[in-house]
Amino acid sequence: MASTKYIDMSQNILEKVGGKENVISVTHCATRLRLVVNDKAAVNKEALKKVDGVMGIVEQSGQLQLILGPGTAGKVAVEFGALTGIKVGIEDEAKVRKEDLKAKNNTPFKLFLRHISNIFIPLIPAFIGCGVLYGLSKLLFNLEWINENTYNILYVIGKSIFTYMNIMVGINAAKEFGGSPALGGTIAGILSSSGLAKIVIGGNNLIPEEGGIIAVLIAVILGALLEKKLRKIMPSVIDLIATPTIVLLVIGLGSLYIFHPLGAFLSGGLSWIVTTIVEKGGILAGAVLSGTFLPLVMTGLHRVLTPVEVSLLKETGFDLIRPILAMAGAGQVGAGFAIYFRTKNKRLRKMLIGSIPVGILGVGEPLMFGVTLPLGKPFLTACLGSVIGGAYISLTKVASIGIGLSGLPLSLLIPSDKLIHYLIGTLLAYAGGFALTYFTKWDDTVIEDAEIQENNVLNEVLSIK
Repeated sequence: MASTKYIDMSQNILEKVGGKENVISVTHCATRLRLVVNDKAAVNKEALKKVDGVMGIVEQSGQLQLILGPGTAGKVAVEFGALTGIKVGIEDEAKVRKEDLKAKNNTPFKLFLRHISNIFIPLIPAFIGCGVLYGLSKLLFNLEWINENTYNILYVIGKSIFTYMNIMVGINAAKEFGGSPALGGTIAGILSSSGLAKIVIGGNNLIPEEGGIIAVLIAVILGALLEKKLRKIMPSVIDLIATPTIVLLVIGLGSLYIFHPLGAFLSGGLSWIVTTIVEKGGILAGAVLSGTFLPLVMTGLHRVLTPVEVSLLKETGFDLIRPILAMAGAGQVGAGFAIYFRTKNKRLRKMLIGSIPVGILGVGEPLMFGVTLPLGKPFLTACLGSVIGGAYISLTKVASIGIGLSGLPLSLLIPSDKLIHYLIGTLLAYAGGFALTYFTKWDDTVIEDAEIQENNVLNEVLSIK
């Protein structure tokens, strides 16, 4: 029989949210009763806060979330469902946390970064495949296992991503910002054309592709915005002819006189800055980049690094950032092992059995959103533990010849002379994350219904009140 306490609490909550007619859906996670209501004005929030057992109220992701604490949330949800006649759902904690973080970070700047990230994500399989083949060709040739002709064949295949990368970026950028993909690819083609060498501007011949990815992004994004504005005002009779012609003429001239030299300046400067920071910053640069990467992932700001990495690869052939960032994931793996050996929570251990192997393979979301972040302190100790690996990677100047991989698979994109240092750095990050997490006090209380207790609920309640 259900406890009278939970029945009374459910009845009180239902009354304060406007009755069952005002409730659309009922779900719960480890510590919260999550309701979707018809009319928010009918909810008496002040009265809700005074209901015995309600520790706080949050409005997030279109839900009215009542913080009830571990164990209580599930029991109240069952009784609330019985009172309303609505089937109760159970929210996946990791998924909810990730969605909540995403909702909090939908600022215009972060949305712009998400657009930039979406331009490059479709190219990642090509970066990985080409990078592996290029690295393999160098290794086999150095070992004298293949002749020069075979090496040249593999080299051409491995470097093919860069042959038409500007065009692919142009197509994706136009699509992402609401323009015509064909016009985006055409604008990128202007900045990549070998014919640029015959054009003299400011007394100097232009250099094909000197503007790099940055010039392509600027030109295509502005082209997409111009195209959308023109299509709104252009008579339909001449839209098909006039709009693309005007876009290509305006953006084409802008590309030659403005975006090409601007992109060349920014690309060269960016490559110089990053290279200088890593080379001159040494241990400190690696420590800061690896230790702060996962917090950047949480806020969405990590997306700004993707075009930087692509620009580095195109300018220098090497990416000094990727191996350092991979240490952040390695720190999470080390923390995962520490939690596994210390916890007695069966469900938590089961989650770790599934998330640690994929973490080793470079997919860190299950560990971060499902384990270390909900537990609180282990997320911080994992970040701090990764600093050791990041510092070592930076000190030994490990670089990759491609992007898209992380964890141990990234070793396929590390030049053979630096591979041992990458593996040592990874082990150091494992060890750092493990040691700091294992010897730090954190709460892994086994709660009823095998749910993982949400960390720092008291702090969240205090911040709400």
